[in-house]
Amino acid sequence: MTKFPAVKSQKLVKALQKMGFFGYHRVGSHVQFKHLDGRRTTVPVHSGKDIPRGTLRAVLKQINISPEEFRDVL
Repeated sequence: MTKFPAVKSQKLVKALQKMGFFGYHRVGSHVQFKHLDGRRTTVPVHSGKDIPRGTLRAVLKQINISPEEFRDVL
């Protein structure tokens, strides 16, 4: 199993946007993203903090990409 990199929330948001996702709803510090093909995910946006590895794993699972593909986008 591949180890997940430590990623700040803004870097994750930029990577999602690069993959074609767009923010469509925000509640507090959580932004919901969707893609035109129907994939959706929610990202906690806390400035200056890393996304916990379990949360990053869940986001990648929801958008159906592997950690290797995610590293390529970063």
